[in-house]
Amino acid sequence: MFKSNIHQRRKPRRPLPEHVARANARRSAVRSAVEHVFAGQKHRMGLFIRTIGIQRARIKTGMANLADNFQRLAWLKGRSAPA
Repeated sequence: MFKSNIHQRRKPRRPLPEHVARANARRSAVRSAVEHVFAGQKHRMGLFIRTIGIQRARIKTGMANLADNFQRLAWLKGRSAPA
């Protein structure tokens, strides 16, 4: 159900293996994309998830994502087409 997305650290006085470095980089790319979206939601909508239960948190996050998508759609519709 849940998969760990925690970066792995190198052992003392040892270089980080290449496959671990690639996995850490992949995790960083996914994390940065997701964190930017949630940071925008927190800033614009005042999103603060403090619920009891995963289901309620999912619903609250889903509603915030839906509102964010509508805001993005309105912004894209408002832009003029390139000449």
